[in-house]
Amino acid sequence: MSDRIVLKIQVPEAMGKNRLDQVAADLFSEYSRSRLQSWIKDGLLLVDGKPQKTRAKLIGGEWLTLDAPIEAEGDWIAQDIPIDVVYVDDDIIVINKQAGLVVHPGAGNPDGTLINALLFHFPDVINVPRAGIVHRLDKDTTGLMVVARNLIAHASLVDQLQKRTVGREYEAVCHGEMTGGGTVDEPMARHNMNRLKMAVHPMGKTAITHYRLVTRFRQNTHIRVKLETGRTHQIRVHMAHLRHPLVGDTLYGGRQRMPGKVSPDLQDAIRAFPRQALHAQALTLIHPRTGDTMRWEVPLPDDFVTLLQALADDVKDNDPF
Repeated sequence: MSDRIVLKIQVPEAMGKNRLDQVAADLFSEYSRSRLQSWIKDGLLLVDGKPQKTRAKLIGGEWLTLDAPIEAEGDWIAQDIPIDVVYVDDDIIVINKQAGLVVHPGAGNPDGTLINALLFHFPDVINVPRAGIVHRLDKDTTGLMVVARNLIAHASLVDQLQKRTVGREYEAVCHGEMTGGGTVDEPMARHNMNRLKMAVHPMGKTAITHYRLVTRFRQNTHIRVKLETGRTHQIRVHMAHLRHPLVGDTLYGGRQRMPGKVSPDLQDAIRAFPRQALHAQALTLIHPRTGDTMRWEVPLPDDFVTLLQALADDVKDNDPF
């Protein structure tokens, strides 16, 4: 694999009178606009062999040449942490994230994260922003994530996420008996009192969550959720907004709720569930290189299955017939 990006392309006459960074974004669309602007400022993307400012107007017919090193994007360390790889090729990695694994190093989690694991198993991701991470799952949410292995894949996946063409489907268990499916279209922003939380807020960013019922238990509901947007904690916030917080979600549901008049076995099962009952079950996207639509599905983790079985047993035990 080359350690440099070397490209050359002529500006079409029709692109004359446009700014250099705008033309570069069109002609080198596989790279992000911010990265292209950085290369222009650093003199790595030249116009007819000479550096120009990002806002320089072109007339058409110029030659744009790019000769940029592939550089490490972070100083994280590689750690031998097991990960469940569902699919891998030269461009993308799809993993089934386990519960308890933080995605990105940060305050309180300097290492032991998914990024540290990726660097051990796939060292080349050090050359991609955030080691290829383009979307996240909360620490205790399980399921599918896609990771970019190179800059072209990274730009493609980011673009797909921004255009909302990546399909993300989740399974969740909520408190309370929901009467039917629907859509939550409520903007979200950082909570004004607790910076660890998000909240529905009229001045927040657009957040849209679609959900449908899978099974209605006596005092809980198993739902399938499809995200149209991908805000932090979106499903957890929207379900709590409907007054149906996720089982095990102490951040948005408060103290662990216990349905009334339930068997000791079900009480034990709910108390034993150690996290929010949320699993990223399916992922659909366009492959960055081939253009093929690809889809993956993974089964529910064992703890989720055990919880559903306990809820089903409770229904059976209380069936009057």
